[in-house]
Amino acid sequence: MRTICLYFQVHQPFRLKKYRFFNIGNDHYYYDDYLNESVMKKIIEKCYFPANEILFDLIQKYNGKFKVAFSISGVAIKQFELYAPEVLKSFKKLAESGSVEFLAETNAHSLVALKDKQAFCEQVKTHSQKIEKHFNQSPSVFRNTELIYSDEIGVTVSEMGYKAMLTEGAKHVLGWKSPNYLYCNAIKPRLKILLKNFKLSDDIAFRFSSKTWEEWPLTTEKFVGWLNNLDPKEEVVNLFMDYETFGEHQWHETGIFDFLKFLPETVFNNSNFTFSTPSEIAEKLQPVSAIHVPHPISWADEERDLTAWLGNDLQEEAFSKLYSLSGKISKCKDPAILEDWNWLQTSDHFYYMCTKFFSDGDVHEYFNPYESPYEAFINYMNVLSDFEIRLNTAMPETNTDKELAKLRVLVAEKEDLLKKSISEVNKLKLNISKPKTSGTKKASSKVTPGKTKTPGISKTGRKSTKVSRVKKK
Repeated sequence: MRTICLYFQVHQPFRLKKYRFFNIGNDHYYYDDYLNESVMKKIIEKCYFPANEILFDLIQKYNGKFKVAFSISGVAIKQFELYAPEVLKSFKKLAESGSVEFLAETNAHSLVALKDKQAFCEQVKTHSQKIEKHFNQSPSVFRNTELIYSDEIGVTVSEMGYKAMLTEGAKHVLGWKSPNYLYCNAIKPRLKILLKNFKLSDDIAFRFSSKTWEEWPLTTEKFVGWLNNLDPKEEVVNLFMDYETFGEHQWHETGIFDFLKFLPETVFNNSNFTFSTPSEIAEKLQPVSAIHVPHPISWADEERDLTAWLGNDLQEEAFSKLYSLSGKISKCKDPAILEDWNWLQTSDHFYYMCTKFFSDGDVHEYFNPYESPYEAFINYMNVLSDFEIRLNTAMPETNTDKELAKLRVLVAEKEDLLKKSISEVNKLKLNISKPKTSGTKKASSKVTPGKTKTPGISKTGRKSTKVSRVKKK
């Protein structure tokens, strides 16, 4: 059996709005709704809709022989629900075809696996429930945020009941070994490991439209020729990439959609390769050996490590500050706080703080709302400061926290009372300034020559009872 595993990541974060120091304690909404909606709708139009349509047509054309896998982050699913329920329906249509597998991951697309085992398991469980709800599938294969993996993370994933996991075929881990086999976890051999063939994956994801690349232009015939040149003993080629590769990272004009459309035909006509989902590969193939990964790896940048998110002091400080709140969060029941906690863990917030400006710098600019890593750090820490105030108010532990919580509640009540009072005063001012004409006779402006008319005095000199009265307010 020689097979290709096509896997796509679907994820977009809730980007934060410009949050200044003076917003802390006053503004508890952190997200740039306009930016998030506009980015999502742009990607839907350029990528998700056209790519989903092509995949569905291919599945129908080849009667299920063409297969793919997705992991859609909980953050992306939430944005589909808010901004584009129609694209969620198109993914459900793919799920109903029977040829698309949906994988489990962390609900927040977070780095929590590096920090808190229990919280990691809870996030994975939440995400799996979302997959079951929307796509009627119970995931058996796990894919961690940005393919982050280590032996210990693999153990946790295995203990949660998953039979396979995806990660990067990093050179410094594989050495002389090929990524084109099935492997297993070094501690829990039951967990099968699928390794990304980063060269062939990146030829499509990053180099496809580069006219300076010696292999440009990349055609399906050329690509399948490379597959045929692999050692005949190699069993599986894992092509893992962002779904935004199609139409966004590689624009429609580059021919990327035509490449996707004609790849299966070329594979079926000119090779002995098939297409399989990750769970099928885990069931049909036997691991050739264990893969030892004592230190976490990822699919990011040349180093294939964690430096894209935790490679400088800014990132480390923000990451440590965030998870220093875990203890209180575990006891918190406030749904608004818990939802914000979820979105604030998204790995993109730390990715925007990356200070790599060399070979991988362009990748870090994808949909980055900040002008510099320092701006990203300051903005995030301001938001986190306000979030901590809310958390301490909801979950006071020390006497100081309790006193501060009482004071904040008191201040909030006074502010509400002050706002209501100001509103009432403004209404009164508005009513007083309005002229009252109904039910009132206008005083005659005609004056008899030689006489002076005194308002409110009759001809007899007595006070008139017909003078307009101003209603007391």
